[in-house]
Amino acid sequence: MWSLKLIELLPGLPEELGLECLARLPYSAHPVASQVCGPWRTLLESQQFYHHRKKNGHTHKVACLVQALPHKPVVSESDGPKSNDSHSYGIAVFDPVSCSWQRVDPVPKYPNGLPLFCQLASCEGKLVAMGGWDPVSYDPVTDVFVYDFTNSQWRKGNDMPSKRSFFAIGSYSGRVYVAGGHDENKNALKSAWSGARRVSGVVIGDEFWVVSGYGTESQGVFEGGAEALEFGSGRWRRVDGAWEVGQCPRQCVGVGRDGKLTSWSELDSAVRVGTCGVTVGGGPW
Repeated sequence: MWSLKLIELLPGLPEELGLECLARLPYSAHPVASQVCGPWRTLLESQQFYHHRKKNGHTHKVACLVQALPHKPVVSESDGPKSNDSHSYGIAVFDPVSCSWQRVDPVPKYPNGLPLFCQLASCEGKLVAMGGWDPVSYDPVTDVFVYDFTNSQWRKGNDMPSKRSFFAIGSYSGRVYVAGGHDENKNALKSAWSGARRVSGVVIGDEFWVVSGYGTESQGVFEGGAEALEFGSGRWRRVDGAWEVGQCPRQCVGVGRDGKLTSWSELDSAVRVGTCGVTVGGGPW
């Protein structure tokens, strides 16, 4: 049942037909369509409308990639423009239906690029960015930002309970889960049975897996185990031998067809972990 009152969305058409017409609009057209009138905006930006589109097969997945941006001076509110040797990062979106690329506007609080080492997760048709370091001061932050593809805008979410970076992240059933990482003093944070930093997260079925990492007392020595949170019971379990000892899991944890963890960097001899440049659609991305 619809909690929203459906008025005449399209003149001359019954409410149900008007709804089905708008449900077939591609997400890229939503920012413009939401400016037509107030009822359209209310409908297009509602979660109920998103679930209606998803249920009827009118949504599709896009790929969001974090990429290094062209180098430019960093602007500090206190000191003004200054040189910065580190890279700044933004988000590019690839739409497999239209085969097009689009850059996401920067977070208003960080116009020069995402917080360094922040983590991203998709949730209910939105993109969530949280944690990391301030790209100017390098101070850890608790910031949470949510990008809505309907209106192509960022909004501020509730802050994380504590400053955290290099943590595992995953989403399930409308919620975002984080675990591990380290605080502003570079101490490993405990989220399950043991504290670990520089971990990687992946959702497998109805479980959130926190892979590898290392403790405060064993800097840089990546362990071979993982810990899995069962969403239904809320219980953690230890999985030994799930990952190769000594191998950093960041950005390369995948799940094979057999359900076992695998490293993307080992699937093909031409694939390597690191920064690379490619030309797509006539421009560098």
